[in-house]
Amino acid sequence: MIDTKKIEKHIYGILEALGDDPNREGLKDTPKRVAKMYEEVFAGMNYTNQQIAEMFNKTFEDDLDFANQEVVVIKDIDIFSYCEHHLALMYDMKVTVAYIPCNKVIGLSKIARIADMAARRLQLQERIGTDIAEIISLVTGSKDIAVIIKGKHSCMSSRGIKKVNSTTITSILTGRFETDSKLQIYLR
Repeated sequence: MIDTKKIEKHIYGILEALGDDPNREGLKDTPKRVAKMYEEVFAGMNYTNQQIAEMFNKTFEDDLDFANQEVVVIKDIDIFSYCEHHLALMYDMKVTVAYIPCNKVIGLSKIARIADMAARRLQLQERIGTDIAEIISLVTGSKDIAVIIKGKHSCMSSRGIKKVNSTTITSILTGRFETDSKLQIYLR
């Protein structure tokens, strides 16, 4: 679990190290506010991919024609995350998730919830996609999954190279999405 008291202590020290007075009016509650924010934005760190799959394991067995392998695609799922290298915000992130059902379908809102929870960790954009694909596979049993993520990174836009318009695109393609170019049209 996230130790908010320890976060408060360290944020207090960071404020001091920056040369500011953590006890001044504008900062006196900042360590507590940051600890509370970290508890929220890093909530996914409290769970393994297996546990997230169990939390959002709401599937339906229906009269769909699974023999024809209907494709399910959700685009433009908004997420954010924090880069593990600089603790910098990854923002304006849009996720596309596609999968071919394997005898059951997952509730559509659960896909967005999985993407959101997988993103709430310190990590790399590449790992977010891999985690989402793994969790979707655990829930649905499908091996045919695609996850495309487009996003901006404040470690690129506000420091270092300072390229504010750069966008990073990552993809994870498994099963038939990796081998069947006809399926990749759904990812555009």
